Amino acid sequence: MRGAWAPVFFLLAALAAVARLGLASPQQPPAPASQDSVDAQPYVWNLPKGFPKPRVPAANPITPDKVQLGRYLFYDARISANGTESCATCHRQELAFTDGKARSVGATGQLHPRGSMSLVNVAYGAALTWSDPDDRLLEEQALTPMFNTAPIEMGADREALTRLIQSDPLYAKLFHKAFPDDSAPFTIGNVVRAIASFERTIISASSPYDRYHYGGDDKAISDSAKRGEILFFSEPLSCFRCHGGFNFSDATDSDGRQQGEVQFHNTGLYNLAGALSYPAPNLGIYEQTSQPKDVGKFKAPTLRNIALTAPYMHDGSIVSLDGVLDHYSAGGRTIADAPFAGDGSRNPNKDRLIRGFKLTQQDRADLIAFLESLTDDQVIHDPRFASPWPATETKTAR
Repeated sequence: MRGAWAPVFFLLAALAAVARLGLASPQQPPAPASQDSVDAQPYVWNLPKGFPKPRVPAANPITPDKVQLGRYLFYDARISANGTESCATCHRQELAFTDGKARSVGATGQLHPRGSMSLVNVAYGAALTWSDPDDRLLEEQALTPMFNTAPIEMGADREALTRLIQSDPLYAKLFHKAFPDDSAPFTIGNVVRAIASFERTIISASSPYDRYHYGGDDKAISDSAKRGEILFFSEPLSCFRCHGGFNFSDATDSDGRQQGEVQFHNTGLYNLAGALSYPAPNLGIYEQTSQPKDVGKFKAPTLRNIALTAPYMHDGSIVSLDGVLDHYSAGGRTIADAPFAGDGSRNPNKDRLIRGFKLTQQDRADLIAFLESLTDDQVIHDPRFASPWPATETKTAR
């Protein structure tokens, strides 16, 4: 055992076992209502135990027909300026709806300052991007990648997009089904309402850890992962302080939950000399607040499917989970060479929870086994989230 950690280990193990017994429920993936719905029927979430209903804005009630339309739009590269990128280019299903790049690349080849965040469980996001506390509504956020010019992401043109959805025979049918009370449904507003509706359905709840923790299947994860769970929720490490709850993120929202201030964290990734301790343009929520105390503060993303979403951190500067553990166990990253030289553990804005800790090789292996147990194989293969376009008529780009 681990000496002084032994009492903590056994206590937390007992509590985890009790929680699993109390929440035992067969784990099933969330299933939407039929994609072939003719009427504007309400969407059926069919959420597993332990997962609250997502918050859906009253101005955009979710329906199966909106979800169906949004799925087609999500995978349609014709929306981009040159027909090379769809939403799915930066949010690939097999990578838990990320793109596997340290920093994303736009339709014109422009390198973006940050990496694409996972869209898995984005319905539960209290904030939707790395460093904007006010970016909370999917319908509004979707406008940024489509029409932003600094940097260019999809580079879409509003008039060209409107012509596309008006002239495409399939869209002519789908828009009228999704918005039956709208006499003129072919609008940019309805485009983002549909895309947001589809994105809200991408829910991950069927990982081995879910089957173990919520479903009571003691064999769903390895003994190593079970030990890693104890470490993860232990005070010496305090991983759960920023990555807790059913979605493993403190930036989590749901229907009926009181909306409060979203927490952003400086983890000591950098400590440059001068007034700004993080390299521009990635200055954290300082970009929005202009408050020096906010330099380097970013959202704590969900850890669900984390094994699929490398490289890590907002700028993809840590390539592996092993490297992430190096960073946090040191209490911050030290970079010896210019241009980013500095001791991140001494960053004046570093979160007080980032204190550093010691790990044995076994501890390290156990933590990684636990994180890998959060991978949901169903969500990355579910045909409901895949491109709906026929292979002979693909509108997607890679």
